[in-house]
Amino acid sequence: MANATLPDELALRIGLAARALPDTDPARLLRVLDAAVGLPPTAAQLDGLTVKALKTAADGELAEIDQAALKQALALLKGQGPTIEPPPPVEPYAEGDLPGSIRVACASNGGELLDGHFGSCRRFLIYQVAAAGFRLIDCRDIDDSAAPDDRNDYRAEQIADCQILYVASIGGPPAAKVVKRDIHPVKFPDGGSARERVAELSRVLAKHPPPWLAKIMGQATEARVRFERETPEA
Repeated sequence: MANATLPDELALRIGLAARALPDTDPARLLRVLDAAVGLPPTAAQLDGLTVKALKTAADGELAEIDQAALKQALALLKGQGPTIEPPPPVEPYAEGDLPGSIRVACASNGGELLDGHFGSCRRFLIYQVAAAGFRLIDCRDIDDSAAPDDRNDYRAEQIADCQILYVASIGGPPAAKVVKRDIHPVKFPDGGSARERVAELSRVLAKHPPPWLAKIMGQATEARVRFERETPEA
């Protein structure tokens, strides 16, 4: 690996791209870039990168990462990352305000979007959801540098009070960390508005929830749902 200083702009791109990839820090991404284009990379070299090049470089070190996360990282490497919107304001909530409610975490990168991958999202939006309505009760920013050892375990612990996790993508080992805490992960690969997804869940609760969801509703607040693979439908 070449020993050279990166321009600040390119170093920022690489840092942001690494954060967008599960289980990846800048050093790991630099190893891949070294194999793909050499170090230090130029802006022109980063602009010419493809998802295929990222997946195959360094003996396929990033091959197991899903396509959507790689595309997001590639856009950041090219300086095309979207402007990050701040989280929406939290709504007042006290325990008991929404009887029969459940707690849902939505992986998000900006605004009130459900667009995050479990291992790389910037925050979890926390909703209290009932048949009568829902509220955004917390926005939990994620600082992976605070993880003592296992980043996935640290992230799962941040949502341990939730019964359901909405996420754009989650791998097998991270899902095991979530399931261990009896949180039910539900994938929405197309992402979308977190508020709209939660509103759909509220409508489901008011009608005929599927068995796995009915089980949650029949349990005490501190109970958790075991992992099943169904996805709630409106």
